[in-house]
Amino acid sequence: MRALLTFLASRLTRALIAVWLVSTVVFVVMRLSGDPVPLLLPPDAPRSEYARVAKELGTDRALPVQYAVFLGHVVQADFGRSIHFREPAMRVAVGYLPATAQLGLTAFALAVLVAVPVGVISAVRRNTLVDHAVMAVALVGQSAPTFFLGILFILVLSLKAGLLPTSGRGDWTHLVLPALTLGAFSMASIARLTRSALLEVLRQDYVRTARAKGLREWRVVAKHAFRNAAIPVLTITGLQLGTLLGLSVVTETVFAWPGLGRLAIHSIYNRDYPVVQCVVFLSALVFVVINFAIEIAYGFLDPRIRPR
Repeated sequence: MRALLTFLASRLTRALIAVWLVSTVVFVVMRLSGDPVPLLLPPDAPRSEYARVAKELGTDRALPVQYAVFLGHVVQADFGRSIHFREPAMRVAVGYLPATAQLGLTAFALAVLVAVPVGVISAVRRNTLVDHAVMAVALVGQSAPTFFLGILFILVLSLKAGLLPTSGRGDWTHLVLPALTLGAFSMASIARLTRSALLEVLRQDYVRTARAKGLREWRVVAKHAFRNAAIPVLTITGLQLGTLLGLSVVTETVFAWPGLGRLAIHSIYNRDYPVVQCVVFLSALVFVVINFAIEIAYGFLDPRIRPR
């Protein structure tokens, strides 16, 4: 029990440090991008008005003071008022969160449900036409930029074929192209790693023994091989969920999807410090929680790495 608590405490400490570092980097980068006050006032505004707005935003203080205030507010989940929306930044970000969650989880589910079976089939049928075709498609999925795939899908499936809408958020048809675009990279990565991990396990002696006993190939793979191949697959799968957060910025911009990624782009353009910091903080927090959950799940898949 003590070892487990030590393990959890160390992982939690690392998670908090990661969130702090990300928040600090965003704070510094946003301050280096320039003063947002001129964007909020007309060029002929009096100096007194500039001073008033700067005081309201807190940009008239020294950077160390701004940073100390920023950290104090972060602990309270208070990122201040949005410069553009004129309401609390957290409220703004939370309002856009459901759209990103819907898109990200759909893309993730699509990637896992397609990639894992495809990777298994590719490993079982190694060096066949099916294997070569899967690896070729996976290579394209990993190599092609997200924005290129998005535009390609719009041209082929929307403008040419007229099968799906090009942008916006509505019924399920609006979700297909963004989810397919966002999940393409993860799908390719998971499929290739599943194939590689399973091939490594299929070479082990205990798998040969299972085959020698006369077990069918699907039973050997499902009962003996896949469980041990699942650990590296779980790792990359969890990390891909975090990667989707980064790729969602491009995907939401291409498809005009009203989520956190699109909000972040608009807020950066408007130098809306509070909203950008809030969006990045939420993204970092989600990524850290995912990694924490993966490390806990390791113990259930492989007893050898459980804390003793």
